[in-house]
Amino acid sequence: QVQLVESGGGLVQAGGSLRLSCVASGNILILNDMGWYRQAPGKQRELVAVISRGGSTTYEDSVKGRFTASRDNAKKTVYLQMNSLKLEDTAVYYCNADVADYSLRRRVYWGQGTQVTVSS
Repeated sequence: QVQLVESGGGLVQAGGSLRLSCVASGNILILNDMGWYRQAPGKQRELVAVISRGGSTTYEDSVKGRFTASRDNAKKTVYLQMNSLKLEDTAVYYCNADVADYSLRRRVYWGQGTQVTVSS
């Protein structure tokens, strides 16, 4: 089994910054793409950013230039630096990871989510 644990969420004023972290542990042979998603109340979960094992990133248009995804493969950790936060960034943020385990099975795992609330 694989566990993903997010941290770093909280309450911040508009224009402020937060840094989310997500640590993967368990039966991990290869940690492939890792991603950040978010789900606001009454809305579907949406992709925020994806980062490959080599560090290539893709961002949702509304966060480009404000959010930066990074990862430390040795620590099995992915980060999301969020700057210039807006009210519409309020959501539960989830990380996921595409994992190959020691049995060479591959699947995507999700974290439990961390709340980010941006106030005016």
